[in-house]
Amino acid sequence: MRYDHRLRPIWLATGLLAFLPLEAASADTLDRIRESGKLTLGYRTDARPFSYMDPSGNPAGYAIALCEAVSGTVKTESGASSLSVQWVPVTIEERFTAVSQGKIDLLCGPDAETLERRKEVAFSIPVFQSGIGAIVRADAPAPLRDVLSGRPPSGPTWRGSPARILDQKTFSAVAGTRSESWLNEKVHEFQIAATVMTVDSYEAGIASVLDGGASAFFADRAILVDAAQSSTAADELLVIERLFTHEPVALALGRNDDNFRLVVDRALSKLYTSPEFETLYLKWFGQPDDATKAFFRMSALPE
Repeated sequence: MRYDHRLRPIWLATGLLAFLPLEAASADTLDRIRESGKLTLGYRTDARPFSYMDPSGNPAGYAIALCEAVSGTVKTESGASSLSVQWVPVTIEERFTAVSQGKIDLLCGPDAETLERRKEVAFSIPVFQSGIGAIVRADAPAPLRDVLSGRPPSGPTWRGSPARILDQKTFSAVAGTRSESWLNEKVHEFQIAATVMTVDSYEAGIASVLDGGASAFFADRAILVDAAQSSTAADELLVIERLFTHEPVALALGRNDDNFRLVVDRALSKLYTSPEFETLYLKWFGQPDDATKAFFRMSALPE
């Protein structure tokens, strides 16, 4: 038989494929769930109203309710006769690693989808229209409130020349969040002589504003609104009426697993178009306006 050198690249490629780990081609989350009879859901304990640990030590919040709906669909579509749901608290630092290493099947929290994060995990369809906001003391100087609110002409804004009113100020953000990276980007972009201070929790961020350690705390605006309303010092706090970014958040899951992602997206799509969804949304964020309703109608995928 005559050897055809043209086939050599094909043979080499075929041989190499045999040595590639199966996980690189497909993460069989549904198979793992069927075999173990267990769905493992990760959640952050400090991101109210999306996910937190209630006084009884149980997971609670908007994202928790969404994941509970997903678990029902997973049980049906995985074919598992009995499915136990295990809730695992995760920290900000470890949350994506826990997903990528298969320690949790789904991350139930307020995480914005970015290109950098997609190197490590995949995301569901959007679950909330979010963005970065800021909170200050209620008695913060008017020029600072004006600049953060973007109200011309009383002072320079983020979009103009470097805002001198922001110089020598300290701003806080939770370490490892999108708010921290965005804040550092803006301080550098506009050459503002300000200090970015990281804190380890939203509670610590609110405290940094109340005790004067930071002029403003930047975080997901929905979290800031809830934190201000539930704070014992609510009268001393002011959430700025502005979204600095517009970033839909989603549930994180393992990469290269279209089958599991399909189940998650189907569960969310059915929920968004059900009569129960508006009641669920109302519980955590108040009455949805027309723009919010349109957002979820567009996010839901047709069958």
